Amino acid sequence: MPQKDEVELDITNVAHGGVFVARHEGRVVFVPDTMLGERVRVRIADTSHDRFWRGEVVEVVQAAPERQPHVWGAAAVERQPADRAGGAEFGHIRLEHQRELKGRVIEDALQRTAKLSADAIAVAGVDGTPVRVEPVDGETTDGTGWRTRVRLQVDAAGRIGPYAQRSHTVIPVTDLPLATAAVQEATPFGQLFPGAESIDVVATGLGASHVLVNDPPERRGRRTIRPRRRPVPIRERVGDREFRLDARGFWQVHRGAAQTLTQAVQSAVDEALFDPRAANLDLYGGVGLLAAALGDRFGSTLRITSVESDEAATDDAAENLADWVGASAITDRVERYVTRLAGDASAAERARLRAATVVLDPPRSGAGREVVDAIASLTPAQVIYVACDPVALARDLAFFAGHGYELRGMRAFDLFPNTHHVEAVAALTR
Repeated sequence: MPQKDEVELDITNVAHGGVFVARHEGRVVFVPDTMLGERVRVRIADTSHDRFWRGEVVEVVQAAPERQPHVWGAAAVERQPADRAGGAEFGHIRLEHQRELKGRVIEDALQRTAKLSADAIAVAGVDGTPVRVEPVDGETTDGTGWRTRVRLQVDAAGRIGPYAQRSHTVIPVTDLPLATAAVQEATPFGQLFPGAESIDVVATGLGASHVLVNDPPERRGRRTIRPRRRPVPIRERVGDREFRLDARGFWQVHRGAAQTLTQAVQSAVDEALFDPRAANLDLYGGVGLLAAALGDRFGSTLRITSVESDEAATDDAAENLADWVGASAITDRVERYVTRLAGDASAAERARLRAATVVLDPPRSGAGREVVDAIASLTPAQVIYVACDPVALARDLAFFAGHGYELRGMRAFDLFPNTHHVEAVAALTR
């Protein structure tokens, strides 16, 4: 018999964040581990919100035809909700259907948040298709074996594993099917790490593997002091070019993502609007991947400034962009840099900025109004926005639209198979 707080619900829609939508007594209920068209028995787990509740699937009463056995047993619906590993929330859905769902989430965000019409989205899409999420070259048929970097948490007993969904409970695991074979081979399953906060397992495309132990922060009064970590320099290759970076530093997680985004950004730039001698900008530039993408397409005369708040990444970017005399890497917060640039640029520099191409690859939270307003005030010729969150992207597209920038084209890529995450590259012009 169902428990008192358990109900049977029909799933009617997909929402951002890897959850699906049902209704109970007129209230929206967000439910993971299911999909459209299913009837599931749900335990109501969180009623703290006025506008919605959250539920947990206890049993699939009527499965959708797109359901498959989960690619990761540790995350399967057959386990109790509190014991399901997080990080593979779409692993129970056939891969092709995952991409359809991600496309639907993007399209919904563009319509609701960016206020774009269906016709405008279709014009910006590929081959007249509003939103088509493209696979990465060489993808496996079940979307496994792609992660080159994994962070595993450490519990009080020293065991390693991911957190459970929406929890800080560590789920010890014995396999990581989303990871590459090299990461799985390097992961010390069964080994204890007492006193550690987490471990990072990194396997580069050049064959090097590293297991990095992260100590917990230290509390000093009201301050939280992160321990200093010794840099571990590694190298990654994209096409014929190598990049230096720290093993703990940011790099695209999917083994094919860096190459995919390099080509996508190169093709998104309108060559008729591109001036290699303009004051081109690479914002949230990391170690210079996308600045190098422009350099490789447009040649040795490229002038570009890469801006990144992480000093170690900026140092690496300076080396990685050394082939271009006109390239520089600056350590600064992007919002501070572009705001200062908007206020202090000389007339000559403003002319170079008006001819510029701005590439930005912000964190999951997006660029935000302050950064968008400052970029738009520079009136660059075009903006190439790389986004890993469709709702944040749609919000920022609305901000750009307020300054006269329209979405000219967009492509979406499945850089995170078996999760709800998706990457998009949008091109904007005045």
